[in-house]
Amino acid sequence: MPLFASVEPTVAERQTAAAGDELVPRADVTMDRAFSLAAPPEQVWPWLLQLGKGRAGWYLPRVVERLLPRRAATTVDPRWQSLVVGDVIPDYGPDGSFTVAAIDPPESLVYTSERGRVRMSWAIHLTPEASGTRVHLRLRLSPVRHLWLAETVGGFVDLVTIVGMAAGLRERMAASG
Repeated sequence: MPLFASVEPTVAERQTAAAGDELVPRADVTMDRAFSLAAPPEQVWPWLLQLGKGRAGWYLPRVVERLLPRRAATTVDPRWQSLVVGDVIPDYGPDGSFTVAAIDPPESLVYTSERGRVRMSWAIHLTPEASGTRVHLRLRLSPVRHLWLAETVGGFVDLVTIVGMAAGLRERMAASG
């Protein structure tokens, strides 16, 4: 699989209701991304559990991280293996953070956040598949004043972020066995 493989979800992934959808019930913008990892959900879960600023980071491939002042973790760290509903995970930006809204190991992790007046949910769902795990991410936003801007610029930022994270996770999981 190429380093920067597609993160395009299937039609079924886009159309299926997911945990966390009810947190932003009438989303103005929904962004779905998905990718596969060659490991079972129980091995993928710890890597996703430790995401976040001041934790393991957001994972990018080595070729990109070499250019950055901070690098994401390259191993699973026991310090970040415990999350409960209500935990706040810092994100980048002046006041960015995510709050754990639901957690069902090793199947789903749902965050909420407010950025200005925009409410969002970000859900990560793991599904076993023959070759490992399908990771489906869904970001829902509302209210969105400038829909075109959120869908194009925000969609591009989301796409680049998830493509990088998928590539970084693939590298880390391959190196960890």
